[in-house]
Amino acid sequence: MQGNTKVITALNELLAAELTSIDQYFVHSQMYDNWGYTKLFVRIDHERGDEIGHATRLIARILFLGGTPNVAARTALRIGGDVPAMLKNDLITEIEVAEALKKVIALCESVQDYVTRGMLVQLLDDTEQDHAHWLEQQLGLIEALGLPNYLQLQAS
Repeated sequence: MQGNTKVITALNELLAAELTSIDQYFVHSQMYDNWGYTKLFVRIDHERGDEIGHATRLIARILFLGGTPNVAARTALRIGGDVPAMLKNDLITEIEVAEALKKVIALCESVQDYVTRGMLVQLLDDTEQDHAHWLEQQLGLIEALGLPNYLQLQAS
């Protein structure tokens, strides 16, 4: 099926953001593991897996619409130097992805590509309800408990 070229281009832009998220979560998870913050490692590694799933769905849809997935493109990578910076950087990335998803959802609706729109709504729900919400919770816990107590909870 030949899809709308604007939608295919927008999906490739979303793919770049998802691939960047995979890379960022991978590095952050390895840092957490190295520092002994096992709970953070497990959660962020899980998030990386979710992002792989998002990228897989985008690639499949781009192919279905007759496009070529651009797996080389990336957006800005934000690697933090400590736990609060890492969580904040991941949250910034998730907020940017959510904003981009909303724009592409609107585009899909305007060209009546409701199947792609539906898939993107699912990705948006996962991004906002799972990823961003969890990151906001962690930053709130750091503020409420203090960083030393929070980090103690994250150690194995």
